[in-house]
Amino acid sequence: MGNNDNDRPGLSDEEWARFMEQAAEGAGDAPREPSARARMVTERLRNEPEPPGWRTAPVRRERAGRRRLKAAAAIVFIAGIALIAVRPELLIDRVTGRAEARHDAKAAAPIPAESVRPTAPPPSVDPDRPTLREPFRGSPAAQWADGAAGIELPEATAVGGLSAEKVAAALGKAKEFLIAANLDPATLRGGRPEAALAVLDPKDPETVERLDASLAKPGKDQDPLNAFTRYDPAELKLVGDVVKVRGRMWVEPGKEPGQAKVLADYTFVYPLVKAKEGADQVERTIVRREMTFSIVDPRKWEATAGRLWLDAYRVDLANSACEVYDGYVHPAFDADPVTGTRPSGTPEDPYDRSKSIDATRQEGCGTVSRS
Repeated sequence: MGNNDNDRPGLSDEEWARFMEQAAEGAGDAPREPSARARMVTERLRNEPEPPGWRTAPVRRERAGRRRLKAAAAIVFIAGIALIAVRPELLIDRVTGRAEARHDAKAAAPIPAESVRPTAPPPSVDPDRPTLREPFRGSPAAQWADGAAGIELPEATAVGGLSAEKVAAALGKAKEFLIAANLDPATLRGGRPEAALAVLDPKDPETVERLDASLAKPGKDQDPLNAFTRYDPAELKLVGDVVKVRGRMWVEPGKEPGQAKVLADYTFVYPLVKAKEGADQVERTIVRREMTFSIVDPRKWEATAGRLWLDAYRVDLANSACEVYDGYVHPAFDADPVTGTRPSGTPEDPYDRSKSIDATRQEGCGTVSRS
């Protein structure tokens, strides 16, 4: 091996021959002669001023941007996993189609007012649980009217020898009673239903005294729930300020001329929650009432003009404790201990208005198919 002028090891004849061969073929470690165009481009770039950072900054920004996007995607993904862990029903609802059914139920238009007795119960809906924000979720009542708007009066005509004007006035008084007895906030919270009692004729003392006694001292034989809806505000509170209502009112002639009867058949749906901080389980109590009021011509019968006689009243309470006669409704909650009489028998649909209360009444403590 020879040495070069700089005292570095030289190349043997064999190595030098191989080096020259690779250089001719453009291979190996031999330097390549740049083309004339490459030399021109290199010289032009050397002579032109270089913009600050133009070669590296866009690359760094692009990579940084990608890192930020990946980090944001990771955060969203982790948050989604955490949300599903806490509320797995969100994923389950979407997979099972419940989310779509829930959307359809919320978008459904209110159904027309009831003018005749239905021939069948409301169609089944997805048995979704009610919430504080949507207390009527999973109930046919979601499409019912709100409060007093659900008590629509029929067109008044002359009936039983009474003029259309007197019949119209009687229908209005019957509506006043239903609102005061079942929708007035003070009545619902256990207050005395003065506005409802004011509709009744004091010349029908037996009915008025019976209702007064039930309010003063509730019991099995004199339960105010037979005529009024009430809950104990120390135990329960209404979710929101809406009670769903559906039913109808109509007029029939009385037994004799100068008499007529106003008949009312309405179902009220009350979403309730425990009256304690943090309570969020919503339970619905469904109250159906059938009432018969009498109006007479005061010129022929002993009666007070502008007042009604309450001839008959029947009630069906769904989702309220059996054998409890303290004058309040008591829906069942998961945390409540199981006490008293247990429901039994064939489940009945509390939303079924195709039959009268008497036709669906069971002995003892019945069960409901939905609430």
